[in-house]
Amino acid sequence: MSRRDDAAGVLAGGEHAARPAGLLEQLVATIRPEFRSDDLVFDPRDPVFGGPPCAVCGCQRPGRARGLCSGHHQRWAGAGKPDLAVFAAATRPGWFGHAPLGSCDVAGCRYGRSRRGLCGRHAQQWGYAGQPEVSRWIAGGAPLPAPSPVPLSCRIAYCGVWAEGSSPFCRTHHRRWKTQGRPPAGEYARMCEQDVPAGGEHIDLQRLPAQLKLEIQYALQRRRDEGKAKVVPAIAQSVVHALARSGVTSLLDWPEESWARIIPPGTKSRGATTLLLYARRHVEDLACGRGWQVEYRRDVWRLRKLDIDAPQATIRFDRIPQPWLRELAKRWTRWRLSTGMTANSAAKGVRAISRLAAFLPPAANHLAHLDRQVIERYLADLHAALAGTKAHRDHVGQLGAFLVAIRQHRWDDALPASAVVFPEDYPKDGLRLPRALAEHVMAQVENPASLNLWGDPMRYLITLILIRCGLRISDAVKLPRDCIVHDANTAPYLRYYNHKMKREALVPIDEELHRLITEQQRRTLARWPGGASILFPKINSNLDGSRPYSASTYRQALYRWLRRCDVSDEHGQPVHLTPHQWRHTLGTRLINRDVPQEVVRRILDHDSHAMTAHYARLSDTTIRRHWEAARKVDAHGEAVTLDPDGPLAEAAWAKQRLSRATQALPNGFCGLPLVQTCPHERLLL
Repeated sequence: MSRRDDAAGVLAGGEHAARPAGLLEQLVATIRPEFRSDDLVFDPRDPVFGGPPCAVCGCQRPGRARGLCSGHHQRWAGAGKPDLAVFAAATRPGWFGHAPLGSCDVAGCRYGRSRRGLCGRHAQQWGYAGQPEVSRWIAGGAPLPAPSPVPLSCRIAYCGVWAEGSSPFCRTHHRRWKTQGRPPAGEYARMCEQDVPAGGEHIDLQRLPAQLKLEIQYALQRRRDEGKAKVVPAIAQSVVHALARSGVTSLLDWPEESWARIIPPGTKSRGATTLLLYARRHVEDLACGRGWQVEYRRDVWRLRKLDIDAPQATIRFDRIPQPWLRELAKRWTRWRLSTGMTANSAAKGVRAISRLAAFLPPAANHLAHLDRQVIERYLADLHAALAGTKAHRDHVGQLGAFLVAIRQHRWDDALPASAVVFPEDYPKDGLRLPRALAEHVMAQVENPASLNLWGDPMRYLITLILIRCGLRISDAVKLPRDCIVHDANTAPYLRYYNHKMKREALVPIDEELHRLITEQQRRTLARWPGGASILFPKINSNLDGSRPYSASTYRQALYRWLRRCDVSDEHGQPVHLTPHQWRHTLGTRLINRDVPQEVVRRILDHDSHAMTAHYARLSDTTIRRHWEAARKVDAHGEAVTLDPDGPLAEAAWAKQRLSRATQALPNGFCGLPLVQTCPHERLLL
């Protein structure tokens, strides 16, 4: 069955359903008169459909290319691309409109120009002649005579240039006609001959069927009302041409995945695809609604339909073939999301249950089959496949949480009492190596010459905040604009929201960071005078400044910056680091500078001392290295040598630590062995 023959329509996610009743009536009732025209013309100053003014003084059209409108950009290119400022100052702002196009300079030839003022056939002949000076070559009588019979003129009435070959249009109009999807020649000619108000750009919807036209009008109206991202009319027109070629009568006739592939590749294909998918999603929202009543029954949850803004766009249950297990997984996931769990964490749980579903035998057609015996076999399978990885512990933990939730909420009383995951079932955690960066790497990163290579002050500031404050990148890019607070002594602090712990936190900052943040606040207000709510707004498609800069975009910029800075390790190899390693590096630096562990915990806003203790291990390592290098004495004060890797090394180190704890002095500790008498003991009494 072809896409066009699927009269029932296909909804996103692969589920077939009849086209929702009442959609046409809803569209008619919703679309305002200004968007009900077959040819939508937009004010060049419109915040969504307009653009910055053309650089030519007096020109009312938006400057889409190099700061020039399309007409002046063509003139600039035809003039040999002179200096833009000089060209803009010397050029008339008038719109040529329906003036005849220039034809070949050879007398009697009215083909459109190709290069050097010549049409294609004469330019080729001129090239064969060795490309002499054009005017002398023409005067010499060498050019080919005009063809006989005389070709037809371009189908567009005001053009006057000969049509090219079998095309009904001249060279220039044929190229534009081809770019716009080869609509019917008569229809394209009428569109070109229509007068467009001065400075206006338009979107012609005449080729679309009635309902599809209403759907596009509705999507454009929604985009205008939201006011968050721009729409270039030329890109919207390419979407219209693609829809007209598809032969469908509604955006709901094809699944979302099919629409994503119909835009021809090109420089504008990404923007056109984005707009097309935006239109389909909003039409589907209007037709079917949104929320749990719509998404819960689906096997692929679209989180945007649940008003969950997350990089994790979907949660898939279609990989769980058992209906009873799929239903339990859905209830579990909905409950977890309702408690505030992130979409990424909830999706991890579903992936874990999907793996369990693939392991279960076909005979397991009821929850009662999921007993301890099956769980033990599954744990053995996990160990064989994932032993020694973090995923191993994650899968065991997700299974345990799933079973606890079923029993706690009594979703199904058929769960056997033996279906339990015990603490002993979890794999033992290995000792994790610290992820702090070496100091010689940090010296290269923090070198002012390297930091200046950022060029962009926003990314430069994000980098300093990550290094000096230890924020996670997801928290740093979402900093509020008013993120600085002061204490009673006017000392500045950075206020941010710890999304992992779901609470606000404070971290002290220095004066330089305070100054840079203040400058960024000024830049943000200058770009968004209405008042952006965040410190680092997204640069593009963010008209109101409400969208934060993307963490993934920063990571890609970071990797490019590291290559420019040529940051290398001790072996001279390029260093690959992640933004989160700067958090580990800050914790390690503070611990090794004898900052109390509780202070480090508060600065990093850890929820427990166990995580901060991960950094504290490095402090012991540093002290032990110095201890091993120092002179060691026995109970009689004579030097001894201990093998750091020998059987007594750990015991000797323990005794050294015990000495520090039990023989502390006001200004340090006593290094004498415990079996000797300390002459300063009386000072402690």
